[in-house]
Amino acid sequence: MTNAEIVIIGAGISGAVLAEQYANAGKKVLIIEKRNHIAGNCYDYIDDNGILVSKYGAHLFHTNEEVVWNYVNRFSDWYKWEHKVQANVEGNMVPIPVNITTVNILFGINITTEDEMIKWLDENRNIVPQPADGREAALNKVGPVLYEKMFRHYTKKQWDKYPEELDASVLDRIPVRTNYDDRYFSDTYQALPKGGYTQLFESILNHSNIEVMLNTDFFDIRDEIDGYEKLFYTGPIDRFFDFKYSLEDKLEYRSINFVSETIDAEFFQNNSVINYPGREVDFTRIIEYKHFGHQESAKTTIVREYTMDEGEPYYPVPNARNQEIYEMYKNEATTVPDVYFVGRLANYKYFNMDQAFKNALDLFKSLEKVESATSVPATL
Repeated sequence: MTNAEIVIIGAGISGAVLAEQYANAGKKVLIIEKRNHIAGNCYDYIDDNGILVSKYGAHLFHTNEEVVWNYVNRFSDWYKWEHKVQANVEGNMVPIPVNITTVNILFGINITTEDEMIKWLDENRNIVPQPADGREAALNKVGPVLYEKMFRHYTKKQWDKYPEELDASVLDRIPVRTNYDDRYFSDTYQALPKGGYTQLFESILNHSNIEVMLNTDFFDIRDEIDGYEKLFYTGPIDRFFDFKYSLEDKLEYRSINFVSETIDAEFFQNNSVINYPGREVDFTRIIEYKHFGHQESAKTTIVREYTMDEGEPYYPVPNARNQEIYEMYKNEATTVPDVYFVGRLANYKYFNMDQAFKNALDLFKSLEKVESATSVPATL
């Protein structure tokens, strides 16, 4: 069916980066994408209110990896954006990650120094040197009161599992600040692409050696794909193997239902992202995209996010049973010649955006034994 030497399933971060690297190495590349657009879950567009919105949830780029920062700067200009998140906790608007301000508001106290914050945390958290699950990890970070107010029920809404049903790694990622820093990330580089992510991907894939087939499900034409040197698969690993190891215990993924609403006002909320960790609502957060890039419009667009089991898979559910099932697929993957599994769904592992870029760059480098192409150091 194809004369392509490299076939890639999926036009998200992993697929696009691999396509660009192989195209620049002189290979003919075919990308097969079942959606009607490139950029995967990073896809964004201008909505009816003239606002740049993301179809699959907000994506905030942040990294400490020079090689990744240099790479993405080859394809787009970027503007500095230090992301901040607030949470509506029992009617109180507090910053996330937990910091001095969070504790002062929720507990009605007056911590003013980092030493006082460290002392408060030590007195209120449950010290668990090696947490066995998500609950112990959260208690070790913030203690029982903050855990109950901010993390227990939010975790249930997000994962449909309580923290004790998840690996410790899930809640061990919770950042806690002992100062007033209310930035969600602390990486060296924090930025958003000017014009959005879709134009970034258009630039990455703008090469004469790259062909993109949209609206095409790989599994509908799988038997017609042959003659390639390498095939890279970025979809759910269990789908590739026809769910052979998860007919009884399904390999779990979480999906998200994005419910958009136009508000006839300049702004709906005072921040781009507000989380709702309590049980009073069944959505996890509200995103107001107009805040990103300081966009202007007479109206505003908000999106409520509801996580669910069914639907497009967005991220894996890390616990012991799912890991057991994944290991069977991982072992099976090693038996398939010239096929490589890459990305969040294929590796059944949560990647931040920069990790996904670096993972794809490193894979190309390891397979081809060459240095991945990067630019001179970029600055912000």
